[in-house]
Parts: sequence; C-alpha cells; structure tokens
Amino acid sequence: MATTSAPSGAPALVPDGRAERLTGRLGVGSIVFMVVAAAAPLTVVAGSVPIGIANGNGAAYPAMYAVAAVVLALFAVGFTAMTRHVPNAGAFYSYVGVGLGRSAGLGSAFVALTSYVTVQGAVYAYLGYATGELVSSWVGLALPWWAWALAGVAVCGWLGYRHIELSGRVLGVLLLAEIAIVLVLDAAVVLRGGADGAGLSTALVEPSQLLSGAPAFGLMFAVAGFIGFEATAVFRDEARTPERTIPLATYVALAAIGVFYTLSAWAVVSAYGDEEAVAVAASDPGAMVANAAQRYLGTAASDVLQVLLLTSLLAAVLSFHNVLARYVFSLARAQVLPAVAGASHAHHGSPHVASLATSLVGAALLVICAAAGLDPVVQVFTWLSGLATVGIIALMLLTCIAVIVFFRRTRADRRAWHTLVAPALGLVGLGGALALVVVNLPLLMGGSVVLGVGAGVLLLAALAAGWVLAAARPAAAAELLLTPRAEGAPQI
Repeated sequence: MATTSAPSGAPALVPDGRAERLTGRLGVGSIVFMVVAAAAPLTVVAGSVPIGIANGNGAAYPAMYAVAAVVLALFAVGFTAMTRHVPNAGAFYSYVGVGLGRSAGLGSAFVALTSYVTVQGAVYAYLGYATGELVSSWVGLALPWWAWALAGVAVCGWLGYRHIELSGRVLGVLLLAEIAIVLVLDAAVVLRGGADGAGLSTALVEPSQLLSGAPAFGLMFAVAGFIGFEATAVFRDEARTPERTIPLATYVALAAIGVFYTLSAWAVVSAYGDEEAVAVAASDPGAMVANAAQRYLGTAASDVLQVLLLTSLLAAVLSFHNVLARYVFSLARAQVLPAVAGASHAHHGSPHVASLATSLVGAALLVICAAAGLDPVVQVFTWLSGLATVGIIALMLLTCIAVIVFFRRTRADRRAWHTLVAPALGLVGLGGALALVVVNLPLLMGGSVVLGVGAGVLLLAALAAGWVLAAARPAAAAELLLTPRAEGAPQI
C-alpha cells in the first residue's frame, strides 16, 4: 500500500527511506517466469535457432547456447554477490553507479532505457506481424500489422497497471504452454531416434563441427537469446526476502534457459539430420520448427505451435514492459525523470504512472514506424532488436567492471571467486561477445552500415548523457552516494 510522497524539496534518501514503494510478495518462481518469458523461449527456438544453424556453425550451433550460458553464469556470480550491497530496484544503473560512480550509473540508466524501449518496440512489431498473418490465413480478416501491435500495447498496459502478481500468473500460464509444446517436440524427436531413425545429432560435441562455419557469429546469436534473464534485480521491491530471492531467481532462470535452448536446438537439428538441417535452415528458416512439429507430432500440433508463438511474443513483451516500467519508476524516485512517474498505485501497489508512460512510448514508436512505411520484421524488428542487443550486452559488461571495482575498493566481500575471478572471466566473455556484436552490427541492422553506425552513436550519446546530467543536477540519483561502502558488510 503506497503512502504520501516525501515533501517537495526534501533531501534525497536511499530507496528504503522513501515513501513511495512498490509492493508484492514475488517468490523465486514468479520472478523466474518474468525473466524467462522475456527471453521468449519458443520465439528463440522457432526464430533464432534456424538462423544460427544457417549462419553460425551449422549442426553444432546448439553448443553455442551452452557456451553462452557459461559466460553469463560467470557474470551472474558477481552480479548476485553485489545484490545485498545495492538496496535499490534500479538493476544495472544502480550496480554501475555504486561501483563506478554516479555519472556512469546515470549513463547506464539512459542506455538501459534506450535498450528496453527498442527491444519492446521490436517485439511489439513482430507480434503485430505474426498475429496478422495467422488471423488472415485462418479467418480471412486482414488488418495492418500495427493495429495488432497496438492491441498488444493495450493488453500489456492493462496488465502492467495492475498488481505485479497478476502479470506473474499470466506469464506463468503462457510460459508453461510454450515450453510444453517444445519439450513434447523434443521428446518425439528423441524417441524416434531423429530423422528416419538414423540417430541423434552428435555435432555439438565434435570439435571439428564446433569450429566449422562461423562459430563467432553463432555465439553472438546465442548470447542474444538470453536477453531478459538479467532483469531479476528490477523486481527487488516486490520480492520476498530479496537478498535470497534475487540471486536464486537469477541462477534458476539462467540454468533453465541454457538447458532448454541447448536441448531444443539439438532436437531441431536431430529432427532433420545434420546436413538436411543446415539446408532447411538456409532455405526456409521461418517454417523449420513448425514443419518439424508437423512431421513428428501432426498438423494439429503444428497449428498449436503457431498460436503459442504469438503467446510467446506477448509474454516476452509483457515482461519487457514490466522491466521498463520499473526502470522508469526507479529513475523518477531518484529525481532523474519527472517525479510523477515515481508514484505507486494505492490499491495495486504497481508503478501505474510509469506503466502508462511505457505504453505511450511504445505506441508512439509503433505509430512512427508505421507512418514511415517500415516493414515490421525486416526493418522494425531487425533494427530495434539489433540496437537493444548491443545496449544490453554493454550494460552487462559495465556491471562486471562495477562489481570488480566495488569489491576491490570496499572489501565488503573477500571471496575471490565471487568478487574477482568469476566477474573477470565474465568480463572477458562479454567483451568478446560485445566485440562480435559491434563488428556485425550492420548485419543486425539489415545490412546497413549507416544504421549500424547510427545505433552505436545513439548508445554512446545515451551513456555520455549521464555525465551531463550528473553535472547539471547534483540531486539526481543521489542515493548512489549514500550506499554503504564500509568494510565488513554482510556476505550473500
């Protein structure tokens, strides 16, 4: 239950001293549903896996998900070790600010806002396109993609306005349904022994296959498939015992995504056989998984999979909506964004104003894209998701650096693995992934060098804006300066 906000002009306080707070009793399961839904498992399996097979290291591509999971697990070690020392639901910006200073924290906040606004817009556009195609083919009703996308904005806006536990329940149902259909397909492929009973693929454990093709490109796509898992800390205020719930939810989400992607991508390859899988992925990637479902489970299962692809996209964009709304709420309370966005609903305990603002921004972005005549998949989805991928990987890299600096400076936790070794290894892995993404950014932006450079410049400008705001508004995010830095703080 929210209470009256602090009087105007009152000094900035740490979040636990502020009057406006979000409420909730989210457990590990609910938070895991939120962040795994953002990763959009079915969308990745049906959309990204064929692209990774065709353009990465072919039949060995499933192994890239295991490699990506290991890199991100190293990141998660430091990320979760620092949770107790960052009593703020601002996630990336709070971690970076506490470790590297207020200016860097504010800069990362603007990068996060840019990244989540664009990834939300990308998924809305894909949802609008996919819904329109399915409805048109099934019932003959033809509406433009943006109409269905705006309907998705309305649904997410309504759920985001209400208590977080309602979104958690909706995401739980949708997520279980999409995971179930993929696992049933996986089981069918395994039980039938792969294509024509010829045996299951072993390419993912063969060194010659792993290094064939373009493994670096495959790793880039695999890392992008995990985007969303890192948002567990955004739900800190609404979690039960966040010092335990947030770290556990982070590890569970990462493990679940990694195992699911690796297993399912391997099953997709096995469904066709190594050589045919590469050929099909190159010739018809969009229908690869649906056709496999029809081959192994029948036409009805293929139709169900197509419907669940829509619910997967809806679940993903709802999760991104909730994350973005909480970023806006946190930044408003930190006097970075207008204070009105920092109000919590008296009944729902939700960031209702921030949620409405998030919906309006999403709708405006879609209207602009539609008015410009952009293709919802080839242009809107590809461009915006490419930009978001760079931004979020860069934020994880900055967080790794912040973790190392914070613990070296404060000695608040003396465990070498948690505070230095694992974060440093994660930093190396994420640095390599970021380099791959930056080099291939024009490809992610539809092959346009101009758009690729423009995306990079936009993210750098967002980061630089943090230093400008820090100098212009000393009160902005002042709570980052009040975070305890004394030696001997309790360990997780």
